[in-house]
This record gives sequence, C-alpha cells and structure tokens, in this order.
Amino acid sequence: MGLTVLAAQSPAEALRLTGGYPDVIDLLLTDVVMPEMSGRELQLRLLERRPQLRTLFMSGYTADVIAHHNVLDEGVHFLHKPFSLADLRHAVIEVLNESSGPAEGLAQRGNAFPA
Repeated sequence: MGLTVLAAQSPAEALRLTGGYPDVIDLLLTDVVMPEMSGRELQLRLLERRPQLRTLFMSGYTADVIAHHNVLDEGVHFLHKPFSLADLRHAVIEVLNESSGPAEGLAQRGNAFPA
C-alpha cells in the first residue's frame, strides 16, 4: 500500500520505536489482548506523545472478552481475526481516511489504491 510500517514484538518495543521515530505516525494497529499491557493501554500511552494517532484494534477473542478492554465503544475501529489482507487493507484505508483529528487521510494526500 506504500505505507511505512514500524513492527514491534511487544508494547514496550512499540513505545521505544515510536519514541525515537522522527516522522508522523498516522496509525497504530494493535491487538486488544497482549502481554505487558492491553492494546487500549498502549494506545493511551502513545496518544500522550502523538495526539494525531489513529488506532485500529484487532482480536480473535469474543466480544465479551474485548468489551472488558473498552474497545467496543462507539467510534472505535476494530477488525476481528481471522481476517484477509483485503479486509486489513479496507480497514486501514477507512481509518486513515477518517476526517477527525489533524492527520490527513490517504485520499487527501493523493495516494491511490486500486480496488
């Protein structure tokens, strides 16, 4: 899709990577349930440093488990596992093209994605 990806194996590594990354980070793609901290906790910690950050949560757990992590709130972007690459691509584009917040969407940047 022409996007730069910073891959982290843990929430601690994600915090370290993003802390030293000089450019804008538009999207956090995170699992809901992880060791060390939840995806929601990671999101909140990253938002302190990068308030423009958008988040796409993912999980293979049932809605009951996910609800305990406050991820099923209205307006929260969520992708249920397993998902296809097409599903992921669609969800990423949807989140990045959302007009809320100071970050511009992919469409406004002129990036084109074939259907």
